[in-house]
Amino acid sequence: MAVVEGQSAVHAPARSDFADVVRIWAQVSAAGIGGPALQLATMHRLLVQSKRWISEERFFHALSYCIALPGPETQQLAVYIGWLAHRTLGAVIAGGLFILPGAICMMAMSFGYVSGADSALGKAIFIGVRPAILAIMLEAMIRFGRHVLHSKWMVALAGAAFCGAFLKLPFPVIIGGAALIGVGVALSGTRGLARPMAAPPGGSGAADLHAELADHARPRLGQFLTSLATWLTLWLTPPIMLLAIFGPENVFTQIALLMGKVATMAVGGDYAVVAYAAEQSVHSYHWLTSREMQEGIAMGEMVPGTIIIVTQFVGFIAAFRDPGSLPPLLAGTLGGLLASWMAFCPCFLWILLMAPFIERLRRNVLLNSTLQAVTAAAVGMILNLSVWFGLRTLFHHIDRIRSPHFRVDIPDLTSIDPWALALFACAAIAVLRFRTSAVTTLFVSSAAGMGLLLAGLAG
Repeated sequence: MAVVEGQSAVHAPARSDFADVVRIWAQVSAAGIGGPALQLATMHRLLVQSKRWISEERFFHALSYCIALPGPETQQLAVYIGWLAHRTLGAVIAGGLFILPGAICMMAMSFGYVSGADSALGKAIFIGVRPAILAIMLEAMIRFGRHVLHSKWMVALAGAAFCGAFLKLPFPVIIGGAALIGVGVALSGTRGLARPMAAPPGGSGAADLHAELADHARPRLGQFLTSLATWLTLWLTPPIMLLAIFGPENVFTQIALLMGKVATMAVGGDYAVVAYAAEQSVHSYHWLTSREMQEGIAMGEMVPGTIIIVTQFVGFIAAFRDPGSLPPLLAGTLGGLLASWMAFCPCFLWILLMAPFIERLRRNVLLNSTLQAVTAAAVGMILNLSVWFGLRTLFHHIDRIRSPHFRVDIPDLTSIDPWALALFACAAIAVLRFRTSAVTTLFVSSAAGMGLLLAGLAG
C-alpha cells in the first residue's frame, strides 16, 4: 500500500493490497503452532522485520498494551496491528484469520477426542505430544524473553510474577502489583523499565506506516461510540438471550457466562486466560478433569493461532456431556462455537475502542513504564503455566499444598515418568540445538509415543 508522506488519512487497501493483507495474516496464523511466544516471534519477524508494517517501538508498545488488557494478547496484538495498518477492515481480517484455522482444527480434534481419546492411537499421540509441547513452550519462551526482558528490572519483575503465579495469587493482583511498580519506577525518574531504542533495518529508520499519527488513529467521540455499541451488542447478545430463555442453570448459559468472565477478568495474556479457564472449568464447574484440561492445552498448542482456542474445547466437552435434548455432537459443536465467540469477540471491542487513545499516549513515560512492567509480569505467568504443564507431563502425581493465603503444586518425585522425561529431553535438544520446527518435532514425538505404546513401555 502506497503511503504519501505527511498524508493523514490511510485508505482501505486496494484489491492487490487486500490480497497481500489476507496472505500475510493467514501466514501468521498458520505459522503459530507452538504457543503465544512462538506466535509473537512470528509476528515480529513478518510484520516488523519483513513487511515493516509497524516499527519495533510501536510493536512492543502495542504488545505491552495488549498484555495489560484482559484476554489473549496475541489475538489482540493481531487486531491492533491490523487496525493500525489498514483500519477496521484490517483489524477484522487480522483477527478473523488469526482465529479461523485454529478454530477449525480444534473442532476437528474435539470430535476426535470424544470418539477416540481412549483408543490406542489417541493415547499414543498424547504420550508423545505432551513432552514435545513442553519443549516447544520452553524454546518459544526463551526466544520471546530475549526480546522482552531487556533489563535487570524486567527480569526481576518477571521472577516476582512467576513466584506469585506459582503460589496461585489472583492474576489481577499480580498484574496490578506490576503496574504499580511501573508507576513508581517512572515517578522516581529511574529508566530501568524503558525499552532501548532499536536501530531499524538499513539504519535509516523503520518504514512505520504511521510514523505520523494517521487520521483514523486519532480519537473521535463518534468512532468511540460506534465501536462500543457495535461490538458490545455482538458480544453480549448470546448470553442475554440464553439467560432469558433457558435460565442460569443451563449448560449453554453457563458456558457463555464463564467465557464472558474469562474474557474480562483474565488479565495477563494467553496463558493467564488458559490458567483462569482451567481453574474454573475443572475446579468450579467440574466439566473436565485436570488430565483432560492438560490434554486440551496440548491440543491448543498443536493447532494454528492462539492457545486460547482451548476455550472451544472446554465448551465442546461441557455441552457434549450435558446435551439436554440435542444430539451430543451437535451440542458439543454449539458449545464450542459459543465459547469461542464469548472469548474472542471482546478482543475486537477492547482494541477498536481504546487503540486510538493509546496511540496518542505512546510516548507517555508513565504509561510506557507501567506497560513494560505488565509485560514483564506476563512473561513470569507464561513461565508459571509452562511449569504447571511440565509438572503434569513429567510426573504422574501432583500434591496440592493449601493454606489460607496461597496454594502450591508439589510433584511426587517417586512418580516421575522416565519416558516422558526422555522424550522431553530429545525434543528440547531438537528445538534448542538443531532449530527443528514445531511441526516436525510434534510429528516425530507422536511417532515415538506410538512406538512406546506398541512396545508396552508406556500407557
